[in-house]
Amino acid sequence: MTARARLVAAAATAVVSCATVLPALAQPTPPPAPGAAAATPPQAVATAITARPADVASADAIVAALYDVISGPAGKKRDWDRFRSLFVPGARLIPIARREGAPAQARMLTPDDYIARSASRLEQDGFSEREIARTVESYGGMTHVFSTYEARRDRDGDTPFVRGINSIQLLNDGARWWIVTVYWQSEAPDIPLPEKYLPRK
Repeated sequence: MTARARLVAAAATAVVSCATVLPALAQPTPPPAPGAAAATPPQAVATAITARPADVASADAIVAALYDVISGPAGKKRDWDRFRSLFVPGARLIPIARREGAPAQARMLTPDDYIARSASRLEQDGFSEREIARTVESYGGMTHVFSTYEARRDRDGDTPFVRGINSIQLLNDGARWWIVTVYWQSEAPDIPLPEKYLPRK
């Protein structure tokens, strides 16, 4: 084999090796087999529950609906179908859990996981969460809302029992808005909320 031939063979091997380690999202999708139906994008999958048009008309509307649907006085049943209708199929809710002496952990929940874990407590004890400040970044169909919240047992209570930040990722598919993820961290003595994420005075 000539030196040129060996160089060409080595280059071809390198291209094949790189292709095998590229992330799946970076690789082209193979064409469907003849006669096979094209895959449907996740955001186009019809949900079993139809959202209220007003809830999904804008980024502001869907964030407001999220806070509204989980809030209410003790004894009030929440509209969990309305809650489910806000989320894109495959959506996740991700609280950061912290325990003394242990590393922080991200807990991955589906909307139904969240309902199973939280519904009885929210409805029995009362829970009212509201946004007090926000930072928004958008590009194309994606929007990130960094939403500072405070929560009370009673909406009219004086002192919130918890504050924190909800990092909310949204999708606008051209027809409506969807929640893709809600990722949140509660305030703690060693991680106070920065001034830049609090209401402007």
